[in-house]
Amino acid sequence: MNEDKVKNIVRTYRDLNVYQLSYTLAMKLFELAKRFPKEETYSLTDQVRRASRSIPVNIAEGWTKRKYENVFIRHLIDSNGSCEETKVWLDFARDCAYLDTRGHKDLLERYNEVGAMLNSLIKNWQTF
Repeated sequence: MNEDKVKNIVRTYRDLNVYQLSYTLAMKLFELAKRFPKEETYSLTDQVRRASRSIPVNIAEGWTKRKYENVFIRHLIDSNGSCEETKVWLDFARDCAYLDTRGHKDLLERYNEVGAMLNSLIKNWQTF
């Protein structure tokens, strides 16, 4: 068998590329949000952190319930919703001048990637 065609074995949710990327991005946003003004602590800062963390958390929770297809898919859909919510909070951060245009664009591209990965997993979860 050609080694290039060997599929990565997924034993836990931590092996899912979408989990890894969404976790990494949530940690990046955690660090970025430390630079937001103090008056945003209980609004924008808290919301962007919660939304971004909800993505890998829902993937993990859904994974543990994956024998129930509809429950697993619901958690992946919730992850995708949190991905979209995170992008809106990033728009607010840019428009409030807490995030520059380039940083905003880079993060949006990465979250678009997460969304595409989630959509693919929702459609093809039996084959991962």
